[in-house]
Amino acid sequence: MDYETIVVEIGEDFVGQITLNRPGQLNTFTTSLATELNHALLDLDAQKAVRVVLIKGEGKAFCAGIDVGDFFGKTASEYREWIECMETPLVTISKMKKPVIAQVHGVAAANGAGLVAAADLAIASDKTRLGLTAINVGLNCIGPIVPVTRSIGRKKALELLFYGDLITADTALDMGLINKTVPAEDLEKEARNWAAILARKSPVALQIAKKSFYAAADLEYHKSFEYMNEAFARLCTTEDAEEGIRAFLEKRNPEWKEK
Repeated sequence: MDYETIVVEIGEDFVGQITLNRPGQLNTFTTSLATELNHALLDLDAQKAVRVVLIKGEGKAFCAGIDVGDFFGKTASEYREWIECMETPLVTISKMKKPVIAQVHGVAAANGAGLVAAADLAIASDKTRLGLTAINVGLNCIGPIVPVTRSIGRKKALELLFYGDLITADTALDMGLINKTVPAEDLEKEARNWAAILARKSPVALQIAKKSFYAAADLEYHKSFEYMNEAFARLCTTEDAEEGIRAFLEKRNPEWKEK
């Protein structure tokens, strides 16, 4: 697929990188960008040369939300199709086998903040600001609030949803919306290094960990343990598990077989 609103690159470090590429519009979501982003996520998830996916934005901002230029004149069913298209990449991330990291700078607002929350991990510039800002134009961030709530909890999520304020990277870090902050000038290097380190872990172990985490998230407490123990037992039968243990005992780097 030829992309017009994103750029996709695959490095020799097993990191697949997606760059949101509408810098003049602060990388806001359109149906084209949402569709292309979703396609790229699924494509990278299927590629053997990719173990971790990194999402970033070109220009001054990570993503300032949804482009409302084509907002007007739709029926209720058309609005539903429109917003479902915008939210599909956020859902897809949770269904992917491979970890997804958001590299965040500038502003991550509304659906952009939702994309940060939907990513499995997030690293941000210390100058980043994030928020669920749609309330300020008479809408709301009902879609993005789903992954945001699961990251930070009900009270803080509702505060972001109701007030629509942009918060600092440090506040987002304290809330648990992002994992770490770094100086703005170091973000590119640190994010790529963080992704590359993750890509050196056992791909099988990572993928089972991610799938099991999301599958068990809504189970009852004791059923979560049952599910996780079964997943761990399956992992123990893989060649990568045996290779990892042998490499540890022999004090050498493992050579993952990905099976």
